[in-house]
Amino acid sequence: MAGGAVVNIVGGKEYSGKMTAFVFLTCLIAATGGLIFGYDIGISGGVTSMDSFLLKFFPSVYHQQKESNSSNEYCKFNSELLTLFTSSLYLAALLASFVASTVTRVFGRKWSMFGGGITFLVGAALNGIAKNVLMLILGRILLGIGVGFANQSVPVYLSEMAPANLRGMLNIGFQLMITIGILGANLINYWTSKFTGGWGWRVSLALAAVPAAIITIGALILPDTPNSLIERGHEEEAKEMLRKIRGTDDIQAEYDDLVLASNESKTIKNPWRNIMERKYRPQLTMSILIPFFQQITGINVIMFYAPVLFKTVGFGANASLISSVITGVVNVVATFVSILTVDKVGRRALFLEGGTQMLISQIVVGILIGVKFGVTGAQTELSSGYAGLIVAFICIYVAAFAWSWGPMGWLVPSEIFPLEIRSAGQSINVSVNMLFTFIIAQVFLNMLCHMKFGLFFFFAGWVIIMTIFIALFLPETKNVPIEEMVLVWKKHWFWAKFIPDEDVVNFDRHTA
Repeated sequence: MAGGAVVNIVGGKEYSGKMTAFVFLTCLIAATGGLIFGYDIGISGGVTSMDSFLLKFFPSVYHQQKESNSSNEYCKFNSELLTLFTSSLYLAALLASFVASTVTRVFGRKWSMFGGGITFLVGAALNGIAKNVLMLILGRILLGIGVGFANQSVPVYLSEMAPANLRGMLNIGFQLMITIGILGANLINYWTSKFTGGWGWRVSLALAAVPAAIITIGALILPDTPNSLIERGHEEEAKEMLRKIRGTDDIQAEYDDLVLASNESKTIKNPWRNIMERKYRPQLTMSILIPFFQQITGINVIMFYAPVLFKTVGFGANASLISSVITGVVNVVATFVSILTVDKVGRRALFLEGGTQMLISQIVVGILIGVKFGVTGAQTELSSGYAGLIVAFICIYVAAFAWSWGPMGWLVPSEIFPLEIRSAGQSINVSVNMLFTFIIAQVFLNMLCHMKFGLFFFFAGWVIIMTIFIALFLPETKNVPIEEMVLVWKKHWFWAKFIPDEDVVNFDRHTA
């Protein structure tokens, strides 16, 4: 009987509602929280390739990469202190996500965004006026706290505000803003690299205040989600907000489901303990493995260190910055592919196609770099055609990530958690993402020095594993209301055994 409920309800229940101008604008404003994450990803690699920045803060790296007798191209930027500049932000974001979980649950999603924006603003100012490495890294830590709060609250906000049949498109607005932030940072780096006097890096770092100001001001005018209002005891406000964002008075069915989920969540005194229960095993697994796999694709090798990477494989300083701008443009354009298709073809199809395309392009890039530099990393000149070929396949890789693991890595975890464990689940998702972002950022230059072109094959191997994982273990979640997601797991060949029959029977009884 429980099985019958799954078949009849999954994909069959639809709430009334449509895309309204109000919900579009609120989701657009909330999505700008992705700008601060994207801007930071893009800005750090360009700044660390500027001679004036290296000479002031990392002179040993500057002299190392300028030495004419340096024969190993793979190792010219290898420095633990330099990578700490980039990676310290993500360690701070990891720790901040646990605090953000409580703030998001107790005070609402919008105030978590506001706190993230303010902290990022202070960090941007500190980095812009930095006099030494300590000030630089302290500023990065404040930026990381801001990123941790924004990444915790924005995807959840978008998933809760969006109608079920448009949730994918609206949630990917967050990833779109990340890509716009990366592209904006790449363009600014190219512009400031031409400043005379060696202070262009200060402008690049200080301009992080612009995306921070956007989300800070935006958060002040955002409404709370109906889910958050109900969770905090404001039922009438929640009903009015649901009516407003759905553009209809016929919201009773959805409202009743939200209230039911909220009442059940209030019986959960410790979401961190409850998320460990057997019945939440599918969500817990996805909240750990999806962000882990997203980072182990190697995308942040490209996005953090694109200018450094291109410079390492023989591009000049300007050419490396131009190449990173090109990948930034591809990143933005390809994200629109995901926006237009995610609610039609589904999450799984994008994951699987993107994984296949990333695998092929990574193998080709590894071969191209290996053929030219070998295992010794001996200096050699790249012809414009050969360099262009490397950039082309990196762009193919970036495009694949931008319409698959980039947006899906944030969308899927944000939509699969029931309300009672949602704050804890999203916190795990963000913290795992930040942990492995930190690890990859910290060890990449050292890995490049030791693994050479084999590093691309290393990441390609992980892409094979993660693509197989998606094919076997991720059910399709498109067009399924968040509060019905338990039925998706109950229908899955592997996860069904973890979901108690009474959970589905109770849901069936309520919706009957």
